[in-house]
Amino acid sequence: MSDQGTAGAAGAASRPEEPSPGPDDVGGATGTADDPGSPSSPIDSDETRPRGLRSTDSAQSTLVGGSSFCVSGQRGDIGDAPAEGFFVRDTRVLSRWQLLVDGSPLEALATLPQEPYECLFVGRAPTRPGRLEPTVVVERHRLVASGMREDLTVHNFGPEAVGLDLTLSVDSDFADLFEVKENRAPASARRVERRVEGSSLVLWYDNGMTQRGVRVTARGAHAVPGALVMRAVVAPQSSWSTTVEALTSVQGHEQEPDFPIDRPLEAAPPARKMRGWREDTATFSVENTVLAHALDVSRRDLGALRITYPDHPEDEVVAAGAPWFMTLFGRDSLLTSWMTLPFAPRLAMGTLRTLARLQGRSVDPMSEEQPGKILHELRLGTDPSQALGGASVYYGSIDSTPLFVMVAGRLLRWGIPAAELSSLRGPVEAALRWIDEYGDRDGDGFVEYQRSTDRGLLNQGWKDSGDSVVMPDGRLARAPIALAEVQGYCHAAFLAGADLEEAWGDADAAARLRVRAARLRADFHRAFWDESTGFLAMALDGDKNRVASVTSNIGHCLWTGIVDDSLVDRVVGRLMAPDMFSGFGIRTLSADSCAFNPASYHCGSVWPHDTVICAAGMAACGHREEALSVVRGLLDAVEAFDGRLPELFCGFARSELATPVPYPTSCSPQAWAAATPYEMLRLAIGLDVDVPRGFVDVAPTPRSVGDVLVRRLPVDGGQVRIEAGPARAEVHGLGSGLRVRGHEA
Repeated sequence: MSDQGTAGAAGAASRPEEPSPGPDDVGGATGTADDPGSPSSPIDSDETRPRGLRSTDSAQSTLVGGSSFCVSGQRGDIGDAPAEGFFVRDTRVLSRWQLLVDGSPLEALATLPQEPYECLFVGRAPTRPGRLEPTVVVERHRLVASGMREDLTVHNFGPEAVGLDLTLSVDSDFADLFEVKENRAPASARRVERRVEGSSLVLWYDNGMTQRGVRVTARGAHAVPGALVMRAVVAPQSSWSTTVEALTSVQGHEQEPDFPIDRPLEAAPPARKMRGWREDTATFSVENTVLAHALDVSRRDLGALRITYPDHPEDEVVAAGAPWFMTLFGRDSLLTSWMTLPFAPRLAMGTLRTLARLQGRSVDPMSEEQPGKILHELRLGTDPSQALGGASVYYGSIDSTPLFVMVAGRLLRWGIPAAELSSLRGPVEAALRWIDEYGDRDGDGFVEYQRSTDRGLLNQGWKDSGDSVVMPDGRLARAPIALAEVQGYCHAAFLAGADLEEAWGDADAAARLRVRAARLRADFHRAFWDESTGFLAMALDGDKNRVASVTSNIGHCLWTGIVDDSLVDRVVGRLMAPDMFSGFGIRTLSADSCAFNPASYHCGSVWPHDTVICAAGMAACGHREEALSVVRGLLDAVEAFDGRLPELFCGFARSELATPVPYPTSCSPQAWAAATPYEMLRLAIGLDVDVPRGFVDVAPTPRSVGDVLVRRLPVDGGQVRIEAGPARAEVHGLGSGLRVRGHEA
């Protein structure tokens, strides 16, 4: 829709066949700001930030291309550390990839990431005989997707020709991702076959159920067992180059090269798909350069994390995070979709359709599948017994199912027609039935979890570590456990389901769901409010006792609207108290708790997605000032992490440590952390849309954010433009039937 007119405010069905074994690469990422000429914020310096430069003091480099990823050392070599490798479909297809020049490794000079699937490694060979210092520089330009390509270029800066022997050692153990991640021996003996075929090395593994392979070849190379050998004579002040390809195979079928040698790189499928991602998403100009840079990085990272499945290439989903979670996760993909939905609704639609195809339809205690249940994670390694539940699809998530319905309802609110959502009607209704028939284990109206076997997750909410649900005295809560935020998700799912049923023409079903939501909200208040702490309990344990620890879970309850109106002020105030708000974000557990540990995974750390959901809950309940205070804290964390928020960071108080402290094994890039700046932007401009009820909300921005311009925002089948600043907020190009509501600055 073209810009016309201005409105302003101042101041399941049955599950089809599972996807073919493995996602295709979708590639990734943008590298430049949409409006590089936008002014800088007074709170920022004017210096240009390096975009993706990684110095050689970084121990490892991680490249991401769809569901594939490559972890290597700073020279570009693979195999110097146990967790390195090139991984495709949850299998390490290359465990050694080491380049020697005249028998010696290179000295690393620089590691220069470009796109997320692309990196340039620069090194130099040892000093030539009779020279004072090295004169041979080697560039390794690597690209990863379903296979790997590496362009080798040797530069001779010396005064005479050099004769070089280059040896690329190659091997594979075809280890399952979980074996590598946990640094453990294979579950059974694995026989890897290796042979030389002309100028190629061929490696493969066949366990009787699945076969994986890789073929490595290079122009002008001579293959010997375990290596490709190349000889080069390079004239003075000249260069020599060749290309090495590693093409993977599944069930004997070799994948087509993603980066064909005979085509320009910009024509390669990953590059073309990235251009499509940029064209499909809204664009931003933000005066605050910290937020502008974060949005730039996030757009790039989310583009890299997208994956598709061969049987439905039209449906893009987002993998949870690199390096170990490059696959579909229910909760992670849904929360990421929620936060990016206003700006990239196709991602949410693809996620819902993919999850619907894998929705549970039978009862299986091992995988924890139940009819209507949405999966926890999908794994496609060579040994399914290594995965959770011993199967490729594991369903041990208590919150993926209501989140599925919530995202479907939000698509309707943002103007996706009910007819377009009709293919999701069966899965949505099956998910709602699951809440009452399976999620509520004992008929008390609350949804609880308890794993079916010891092969499953002990805790099945988003805080899924074993010690995350803890009593105030430090004891672990006993299952079955009813988490507070899960009841909130169910409340929101009932309301979203009601909106969807109404749009699909079933007013009676809509009315029943709204009654169900109201009853749950009342029951939740009675069961979870704890007057001794002046806060809502994080959970009910197996004896229906309150787990009265003060946690960030309750911010999610604000977000879903389940908190009683009379308690909102107290809940917001408690979340903003010093023991919860570190100054950079909201802690997962109060610093006053006896179980508090700022360097733990879930007992005192700060998760950016969790923090921004708490802020969104505050804003939704009318506490915009507090929400923007949280956003400002996150902005400072973003700046400290140079634009890329990690999965989590430590929860030390800002008054004690002036910069956020990284958590050692945090994933990066990680999907819902990458989506967080999108939600920060939405909160900064007060953006909300409800097409069925006919309104759009916008608000003036805080001065710390400054002027914001959003272009190509998809709303109700068209595209609108939003211009906002500290004294104004305007929406251009709205269709008829929608009105703008404003907030005070």
